[in-house]
Amino acid sequence: MRNKALIIFLSFLLFAGLTEAAEQINTVKTSIVTISVEQQYDNVLPGGNSALAIHFKLKKNWHFYASQESAPAGAVLKVMPETADGVVFKKPIFPKPQKYFDKSSNRKLRVYSDNFTVYIPFAVAEDVTSDNISISVAIYGAVCSDIQCRMPDFGKLGTVVNIRSDAVMGNEKFTIPAVTLDSRFRGNDSGESTNQLAGYSVWFALGVAFVAGLALNIMPCVWPVLPLIVMRIVEHGKESKARAMSMGFAFCFGILLFFASLAAMNIILQLAYGTALQWGDQFRNPAFVCGMAILLIVMAFFMFGMFTVSLPLSIAGKQGSGKGYAGSVGMGFLAAILSTPCSFGILAAAFAWAQVQPLMLGTSAILVIGVGMAMPYLILTSMPKLLNRIPKAGRWMELFKEAIGFILLIIAVKLIAALPQDRKMGVLYFSVILGFSVWMWGGWVNYGTKLSRKIIVRGLAVILAVAGGMLFLSGPKQELIAWQSYDAGTIESSLKNKQPVLIKFTADWCLSCQVVEKRVFSRADIAELLEKKGVITIKADTTTRDMPATDALKNIYNEPGVPVTMLFVPGVKDSVRWRSMGFGDKLRSQLEELADN
Repeated sequence: MRNKALIIFLSFLLFAGLTEAAEQINTVKTSIVTISVEQQYDNVLPGGNSALAIHFKLKKNWHFYASQESAPAGAVLKVMPETADGVVFKKPIFPKPQKYFDKSSNRKLRVYSDNFTVYIPFAVAEDVTSDNISISVAIYGAVCSDIQCRMPDFGKLGTVVNIRSDAVMGNEKFTIPAVTLDSRFRGNDSGESTNQLAGYSVWFALGVAFVAGLALNIMPCVWPVLPLIVMRIVEHGKESKARAMSMGFAFCFGILLFFASLAAMNIILQLAYGTALQWGDQFRNPAFVCGMAILLIVMAFFMFGMFTVSLPLSIAGKQGSGKGYAGSVGMGFLAAILSTPCSFGILAAAFAWAQVQPLMLGTSAILVIGVGMAMPYLILTSMPKLLNRIPKAGRWMELFKEAIGFILLIIAVKLIAALPQDRKMGVLYFSVILGFSVWMWGGWVNYGTKLSRKIIVRGLAVILAVAGGMLFLSGPKQELIAWQSYDAGTIESSLKNKQPVLIKFTADWCLSCQVVEKRVFSRADIAELLEKKGVITIKADTTTRDMPATDALKNIYNEPGVPVTMLFVPGVKDSVRWRSMGFGDKLRSQLEELADN
């Protein structure tokens, strides 16, 4: 009997705890946003009006989208109250959107950020019989920052409206402010789904993904591998139909392997971190952009015939040889990779839609994109009659390859132009060293060269390329000296205030100036002394003729060119000047003689 009573008591406590928890689910917290619900009045009369206030507190630099036109796959913020007996909900009232500049699309968008409130007016029926009515509100929408988007499961906010026919409505907690909304964004006021694809079937969505994959084959970035693909398909056509089809399947498998990797990454991010894989985020990473530019430059060198690889052996591989299949898979994977710089618009839209769908459907859509890209090659290799219409290999193919090389270089230049200013020059310098290394690899040896000589030459080429990468691709070093731009007024006023002035005349095209920068002004002891002695450091840029420092160098200081460094000491008529590239110790001696700041 005691055990039964204990079970009943524990069950009562559990039920009470669950009931209390249900009543208290009025706040949802994630690592990005806190959402809470508040009622306008403590009590509502039958036939009376009230409202709910949904308060959002977003982490800094995060936002919801206010327009389905700019939101990922239309995943605009939606606040949707569920139907409740005795309550009639009116359209939610959203605040005025804020302006936001999206760097990835280079557009001004409208978003909701920081702290804001969405109001849901409602009316209670006059004939309501319940003393309280439970209301649930569902929240949907993508929460995005500059580098990523997430689709959290906010669950449902809950609250209970107390119906009191014998009480006067009071304790008004808030009033609904008047909000002026842009008519372009009023479609979001209803709280209804604004996803333009919501009304379409799954098969239609997968069909769009398939068409997006087909479109990848006409992207300029894929053109570099087209000559290789054509040669491979032509060679396959000379063999048996079974061999041609199997090699075609291997090539298509390489394409699907790339998109399967993306799908797997998307699954991991969503399940483990609640983060959506946003296509284009990789291009915000300078290291990725730099790597893609270098890859395209290397492919251009291949098109120009500066080096060769063992592709012919894979193309014409022996029956049963694994090299032919491995080459086909690798070529398909490379073709998919090279499509990425030019397919931002297509893949970004496809990925955005896929990530707001159920995980299985989104994964299938990503894989279908790969199927669409692979389909033309599968058809070509499966129908030998089509191969007979391809022109025979000859001089035209070599010219085509070389022309593609130039197109490839244009795309690489576009990628380099997107890099931060302090990384562009390093990538360009490394490209020259890489070109020389590739020339060594393919031009200094040939098929008949002795193995020992091949190892030495190609080993030196690899060492040179690695050393160049370490020198120019390691990223910009933080300057130890806080340089000011050249200004004659600053120099004059500093000397009047008895402050020493150091002027470094330089130019971007001056290689000797860069040597001075590394050998003198990258020294920690020099930087420490300049700060200790209170020296005003001026960088006089003479890169172009119209710069003020260029005119001053010639007409004021009577110097013929750069590099030249001048130290002006208060009370001393003439400046100390250095025109060499290794004057660090002399500058140190001069600085040590100055009084401390």
